Amino acid sequence: MKVSVVIPAYNEEKYIKKCLTSLQKQKEKADEIIVVDNNCSDKTISIAKQFSVSIVKEARQGIIFARNSGFNAARYDIIARCDADTILPTDWITRIKKNFDKSKIDALTGPIILYDTILKTNKIAIRYFYFMKLIQKGMETLVGPNMALSKKMWDKVKDKVCLDDTKVHEDIDLAIHILEEDGIIKRDNHLTVKASGRRMKNNPISFFTEYPLRLVKTFQNHQLPILLGKHLF
Repeated sequence: MKVSVVIPAYNEEKYIKKCLTSLQKQKEKADEIIVVDNNCSDKTISIAKQFSVSIVKEARQGIIFARNSGFNAARYDIIARCDADTILPTDWITRIKKNFDKSKIDALTGPIILYDTILKTNKIAIRYFYFMKLIQKGMETLVGPNMALSKKMWDKVKDKVCLDDTKVHEDIDLAIHILEEDGIIKRDNHLTVKASGRRMKNNPISFFTEYPLRLVKTFQNHQLPILLGKHLF
């Protein structure tokens, strides 16, 4: 079982070295690492080239286009994804492989710790997962900085995923498409990564208003009700 790691990147010179260093320190190495250059104008790509990675260029701006290009370029059985500001534990690849080996699953996710905020615990992320299960009839979702899916499942959904990231959360949208294919998503609460909370710190109003609104738009885009308790929204 081989693993491709995809990292979408747009002007991440402050963060990407730590991310790639954490991948370099894995107990089990990734079989390939793909950095997607989404029109970087800083030193992101020159830093990335200091590591053993492949660079894929994506001229269409946006996380969805960058993610898709990276996933399409991936060659191996499992496509793992993190963000350029993610710091991965040394057993990240090992745990991903074990989960896919032991369980009949199509996708995998785990919690995130926002290491540069006061929320330095994975409990917040785990509560988020419980909330999402509550409003999705008990189904799991995915989080972009810490996820993996089978190449086989990606081939099933790649032409169906939504492309407008103003209308959907790309990770939740991907999870919904996987579930629509009767795919199985597993959450491993021990598969925890660290990521920057810069978006929440630098623009809290946008973070706490735009993100929930886009969640509603994601469900509307799929014509799904949001289930909360006994109420439908």
